[in-house]
Amino acid sequence: MLRFEHVSKRYPNGTVAVDGLDFEVNEGELVTLVGPSGCGKTTTMKLVNRLEEPTSGRILLDGEDVSRVDPVKLRRRIGYVIQQVGLFPHRTVLDNTATVPVLLGRGRKAARQRAAELLELVGLDPAVYGGRYPDQLSGGQRQRVGVARALAADPPVLLMDEPFGAVDPVVRERLQNEFLRLQQEVRKTVLFVTHDIEEAVRLGDRIAVFGEGRIEQYDSPAAVLGAPATDYVASFVGSDRGLKRLSVTPVERGDLEQPPVVHLADSMATARERMRADGVRWAVVLDEDDVLHGWVSAGDSGASGEERERESVGTVAGHARRMEAWLRLGSSLKTAFSTMLQYDAGWIAVLDEEDRLLGVLTPSTLHEALRRSIDADTRSVERSDVELETVNGA
Repeated sequence: MLRFEHVSKRYPNGTVAVDGLDFEVNEGELVTLVGPSGCGKTTTMKLVNRLEEPTSGRILLDGEDVSRVDPVKLRRRIGYVIQQVGLFPHRTVLDNTATVPVLLGRGRKAARQRAAELLELVGLDPAVYGGRYPDQLSGGQRQRVGVARALAADPPVLLMDEPFGAVDPVVRERLQNEFLRLQQEVRKTVLFVTHDIEEAVRLGDRIAVFGEGRIEQYDSPAAVLGAPATDYVASFVGSDRGLKRLSVTPVERGDLEQPPVVHLADSMATARERMRADGVRWAVVLDEDDVLHGWVSAGDSGASGEERERESVGTVAGHARRMEAWLRLGSSLKTAFSTMLQYDAGWIAVLDEEDRLLGVLTPSTLHEALRRSIDADTRSVERSDVELETVNGA
């Protein structure tokens, strides 16, 4: 979809902004360009829509050299979102969003209808926000309008230059979540500039880590964090890259342990027997449809004989407790770790989309999952093929 071939940009004063860029962005892929200020990432983006012209090399958009396309027509085919948003202050939100379709010759009514659809897509009710002006919106709302306007002409490529950098951390996280949801629906080819490695890791399908005008590493977020290609990349992503990697490592079936399972209608005597057989003091409780209900304890081992007898009377339904610590298969290890801490849980249930239990994740298996993920990237194998060495050599 988008390919850089030996692209360089040198200014008359001798400054080299980018030097010999060679990389490709696949259709529907979100690539984050990350690096410190002045490393060339914004210049790289501006070369795509010809706000800057390369000194050498060429950039191909869907096989066509962008230098041979009229720059005005080219920019109308490429969505562009910047940190300052750049909305027209004298135009309503709806008309701001409809700007490019109108310029492309679409009728005003059709353009406004498309704008209303996009405002709804980015989480802004057009009936509420469409008639407002930019100064009547919060910073986060203006950013959403900027994204909607960039998508209005249905461009194949979307350029985003630190679009969420000017809002507070809470709003920024919400905007990132909203954009990830949106990207799952529209699947645009995106170049996303940021100086924040955590944002790059969270959003990108692949990351281009920039040094001084050059790409030091171009790979998946997990690979960049798990196997930095150079000392520069290792320094840039930080010594806590193992923790950052938790956010890009999903929970897989092979990470799970199988706990004792009981049903609501089972007797407590049966439940306690299953727990004893597994050598644990708890079991997961399912309902009659095998959907997660909660958990049940074997009881207080220090209780008196009478108390233990009372704990064993009746069915599991009368003793089951609500399950708070759970997540879906495919959630990140960071989410799993956060859930454990939030509920002070020694294990969390992992469910499929129908709320059926697949297994449980413990602190030990979470750590093993992270180690397998790093080893898999280092050795270019599947996580399931990695055999971990333990302290005792097992």
